[in-house]
Amino acid sequence: MKKISIILFSFLAAVQLIAQENYKNGVVVSAHPEASKVGVDILKKGGNAIDASIAVQFALAVVYPNAGNIGGGGFMVYRDANGKTDALDYREKAPLKAKEDMYWDKDGNAITDLSLYGQFAAGVPGTVDGMVKAHEKYGKLSWKDLVQPAIDLAQNGFQLTKKQADEFTTKHEKFLKYNTKLNAFTSKAVWKEGDLFVQKDLANTLKLVQEKGRAGFYEGKTANLIVKEMKRGNGIISKKDLKQYNSVWRTPVSGTYKGLKVISMPPPSSGGIALVSLFQSVENYPLQKWGFQADSTIQVMVEAERRVYADRAEHLGDPDFYDVPQKQLLDRSYNVGRMNNFSFDKATLSSDIKAGELKGKESMETTHYVVVDKDGNAVSVTTTLNNSYGSLVVVDGAGFILNDEMDDFSVKPGTPNLYGLVGGKANAIEPSKRMLSSMTPSILEKDGKLFMVVGTPGGSTIITSVFQAILNVVDFGMTMQEAVAAPRFHHQWLPDQVDYEPTAISESVREKLKQKGYKLKERNPYGRVEGILVNPNGTYQAGADPRGDDKAIGY
Repeated sequence: MKKISIILFSFLAAVQLIAQENYKNGVVVSAHPEASKVGVDILKKGGNAIDASIAVQFALAVVYPNAGNIGGGGFMVYRDANGKTDALDYREKAPLKAKEDMYWDKDGNAITDLSLYGQFAAGVPGTVDGMVKAHEKYGKLSWKDLVQPAIDLAQNGFQLTKKQADEFTTKHEKFLKYNTKLNAFTSKAVWKEGDLFVQKDLANTLKLVQEKGRAGFYEGKTANLIVKEMKRGNGIISKKDLKQYNSVWRTPVSGTYKGLKVISMPPPSSGGIALVSLFQSVENYPLQKWGFQADSTIQVMVEAERRVYADRAEHLGDPDFYDVPQKQLLDRSYNVGRMNNFSFDKATLSSDIKAGELKGKESMETTHYVVVDKDGNAVSVTTTLNNSYGSLVVVDGAGFILNDEMDDFSVKPGTPNLYGLVGGKANAIEPSKRMLSSMTPSILEKDGKLFMVVGTPGGSTIITSVFQAILNVVDFGMTMQEAVAAPRFHHQWLPDQVDYEPTAISESVREKLKQKGYKLKERNPYGRVEGILVNPNGTYQAGADPRGDDKAIGY
């Protein structure tokens, strides 16, 4: 099929039109140019993909504070050059004092702001422990060398992009509201592009992590500062919570689509199961023949999403606390069967779709980065604070922002969270439990060899954005850059509507869908998909989402 030109997508054209470059020795794509540069520098020094990903994670904590973090958590999917795969879960945990009704009022109604802002909204951070575990198992360069670039960026400062300056200015009043002490984020009311942003407290915290590893964050001075911050705002993270935190290596979820092997994140991420389920649901339909965002293509994708998100709400949660029916949810016949009651004549009502009956028994401002090194080792990482700038609380004296991940639990079963996602008992709050996530870091193989590395932020839209980016390459013949830039649409069962970006879905197709009973709602551009695609000659092409300051750098 003829390639769809990125130039068609007018809302992106003025932002970033990138010629598709090919890289021979390695490439990093992240949400910020400085972080991508750090990752490539590590690769050039002989570091592997894991080394670069660790350095990028810490750099993002400095240069992309709305989602890059040491006060949050994330997921890493890894495939080495020989095809061995692994998945690291460094998702945050509920504190030991957490309980199911902690965000309810006296009448049992959910008080959603409590799980979104302030110290009480924070889960126990997992990032530092996760990076330590990744380095212990797969790292090549010294820990000190991997943390040093982030220290330099925090100590010496970096220049704000226009997007960042505007965000800092817009968030100023909220930062003042949730922080009683002056910090780097409250030091100015109005920020401009090019302003130097220096974070001395964060630099000192990173130095402790560099010197002491895990103990530099979960014990000693930093732990004391976190607990002190909790007491300032009625938070409940304790020293015991910090000391007991552990990230976990898990077995990746895998499935196939048109001969490609899809490798993704297992629970407590819903992403891998949902992504494989979506591919199984649509594989029997001729999407390639119908074409990109044709009415039939959209109908099949939306109806698959409707069913998969209904299952997500009912059946997915932390596998350490809930017996996730993973085998049944990944059964091809089950997902194909779920599409049997779909008709091209009219939209299915979400009220008529429930979670599937199984025999026996799962944020907007997240960030994603992808790395491939010269040997073909690949890493796909999604990391988050949940909401943009998390809880808005900067740990006094430590300089980093705490997450508001407690909102990713079912604060009250049946009550929508920040992203409109509805959950059930499987994702109810329990002490030390990991909250369900939509993060979908993924790696694809073709004929047993590395083919694609992809992922995105975007809360509940993460799964559908990754789904579409892969289809854009596999079925619609796009380059990696075209695939991540293409306009997107989204359906998540509830609310029963198709959200679409301003230039997604042509006017004529919108009318056809409306006539069939689909409710369409325009929304602002969303997600920041990053991807790396392996060319037939073994070189790499990268895609950096032009919706942000994202940057692909390779050599």
